[in-house]
Amino acid sequence: QVHLVESGGGLVQAGGSLRLSCAASGRTFSTYAMGWFRQAPGKEHEFVGTISVRSGRAYYADSVKGRFTISINNAKNTVYLQMNSLKPEDTAVYCCAARSDYSDFFRIERSEYTYWGQGTQVTVSS
Repeated sequence: QVHLVESGGGLVQAGGSLRLSCAASGRTFSTYAMGWFRQAPGKEHEFVGTISVRSGRAYYADSVKGRFTISINNAKNTVYLQMNSLKPEDTAVYCCAARSDYSDFFRIERSEYTYWGQGTQVTVSS
């Protein structure tokens, strides 16, 4: 069983930055694929980005590419989502997700993930 806890959400002005954290339990963190998704009010869940903890390779949605960066701290079993140049349309609940993954495929569908955090609210004011 894997337990995920997000933190770091909040209110920020457009153009500002936030860093979200996702702390994962479990002794096999190095074999996980970690994903970030978001859901804005009245909208479907949206893929944000994913990273292979094993390889360190990341992949991003076009809507955030160049502004958001996913990184890993293996010693802390934590994945980060650094969000820069935030826009009002980035306002959403952000969730991290995990799955055991030995492949090099980037997982962009919610159904591909096994474990989910509770989510953290990000609000970007104009």
